[in-house]
Amino acid sequence: MPRASHRIGALLLLAALATGCSAGPSQRPAVAYRGPEQQVAPTPPPPGPAPVPELGAPAGGTLNWKDCTQQTRDEIGATDGPAFSCSQLLTTLDSPESPAAGTTRAELLSTGNGGIPLVVLGDAGGEPGTSVAARMALRMPPEMLNTFRIIGMDRRGTGGSDPADCIPPQQRQSIAGFDPRATDRASLDRLLVSVRDSSQECLLDLDDRLQAYDTWRTAGDLEELRRELDVPKLHALARGEASRVLTTYAQRYPGSVGRMVLDGGPNPLMDAMGQAKEQAQSAERTFDAFAEDCAANGPCPLGPDPRRTVEDLVERTRAAPLPAAGAPVTAGKIVRVLASGLGDSDRWPQLREALAAANSGDGAAIGELARPLVEDTGQDPAQLDGDLITSCNDTALRVPPERVVALAGEWVRTHPLFGGMYAQRLAWCSQWPPPEQEPPAPSAPGLPPMPVVATAKDPSMPEKGTEQLAEQLPSGVPIRWLGAGHGAFGRSDCVTEAVTRFFVRGEVPAAGTACPA
Repeated sequence: MPRASHRIGALLLLAALATGCSAGPSQRPAVAYRGPEQQVAPTPPPPGPAPVPELGAPAGGTLNWKDCTQQTRDEIGATDGPAFSCSQLLTTLDSPESPAAGTTRAELLSTGNGGIPLVVLGDAGGEPGTSVAARMALRMPPEMLNTFRIIGMDRRGTGGSDPADCIPPQQRQSIAGFDPRATDRASLDRLLVSVRDSSQECLLDLDDRLQAYDTWRTAGDLEELRRELDVPKLHALARGEASRVLTTYAQRYPGSVGRMVLDGGPNPLMDAMGQAKEQAQSAERTFDAFAEDCAANGPCPLGPDPRRTVEDLVERTRAAPLPAAGAPVTAGKIVRVLASGLGDSDRWPQLREALAAANSGDGAAIGELARPLVEDTGQDPAQLDGDLITSCNDTALRVPPERVVALAGEWVRTHPLFGGMYAQRLAWCSQWPPPEQEPPAPSAPGLPPMPVVATAKDPSMPEKGTEQLAEQLPSGVPIRWLGAGHGAFGRSDCVTEAVTRFFVRGEVPAAGTACPA
């Protein structure tokens, strides 16, 4: 289709958006029935898990890798560690099966001394996959780095890949900083205006690329990467929401599935509304672990009752944001920084010091932690754009404003720190075009074993939801970490050892393995 036609289609869709918004398999044995005139054969049972795939040959291909060690170390705050190299992959905009739709670019990072590729993916709304892979490499056992070539990939619209950089800066600040305890329709309407303006701007800027930033097509990018690396199977590790990319890949390209591990993942049995409620609950539990850790490590800068201190800080800044460079620190930014920071227990000391400074009237540290969400930082675009666009392209659910108001009122009462923030996320997609292709349910039979790691206290990937994911996968192997954070690999020695044995030696962990905090 000519680009002009895409432009006309985008303008027609824009006009529509401006007018408003809209609203396990059975375990019974097979039975054969024979009647006088018919005979029905029993349904054959589904195939069991395939064997663990061989590692295969080292990568080939023609990707042009260049040293980026110092740049990467600067970005992740490391003074030493392995060397890094960077490259880019040109992929089809739609899918490998539809090359005529155009192309897009994916940023890659490589490290490790081995030759077998192991791809690492991160959440669309968090650090880019290249940064996730670089940080993860600092924690990997030598056996992993000597066996594999760790390859991080920035997903569509994130990091150094072609960016989804379309939300106006003013609207980013409004959406990210919106009052997390607003529960009335008049306040919500202000959020909807920011969402509407952002949707319209993205529709005009991205045009025919608007709905190409999604999980379905990212799975296609992985297949193109596998082909470019010239390997028969794709070995991969996904953290959090990125696990949906690997389960989608398994549905689309079952013959290319290698050794894969899902370190947390969305609940496949719930829609976006149910997932948001579970996330609010899990974030509250993770905050309690953060508060206990603060008290257990000397005098806590947040006082004897960290929850009361932070809740009071959020309440005060609803009306009186804190001054900071660039933009004021609002209650919404504090809650979002808190939700993100809870995912990395190594940085909890930095988080509690930033909260303590804000409690004393200094918002500089919180403002700096919020910058990647709403501003370009170096070569990486603001994270909010890729998060909003990918999440809205991945779900057909559109929650009416009246329902969002009701949910916000209920969730703020039951989950006082995070309930409002997760309720407001449901309004992000209210004026977004419906998706062309939702991620499929993870149900492909005959796949090799796939370890699925659930973390007891993860602020964004609830333990219950990850356990449901493991149950839905015909070849899922559940592992549980009793600790706190977003992702267990590299944080739990027990999980790290089990995952390393699986990747390097092909040893499948015992189902139900529980690792201590």
